[in-house]
Amino acid sequence: MHDHAADLLAYRRHFGDRLRFLRHRAGLTQQSLAERAGLDKQAVSLIENAHQIPRLDTLWCLARALDLTMSELVADDRT
Repeated sequence: MHDHAADLLAYRRHFGDRLRFLRHRAGLTQQSLAERAGLDKQAVSLIENAHQIPRLDTLWCLARALDLTMSELVADDRT
């Protein structure tokens, strides 16, 4: 039997790492990304550290703040 909870946790960790990479690539701190996305710094930190799953509207705000499409933001390039 496949463990979907483990898969979700692995993707949350992967997404957090990806968001951190994209933020660094853009030369942004957590605070500056949060401000650009209309979020608070703690929200960015929680997402990057896999403690929170972002809502769809949060993903959209993060993508815009990083000048990416949502598809680019959530791409799963582990395959």
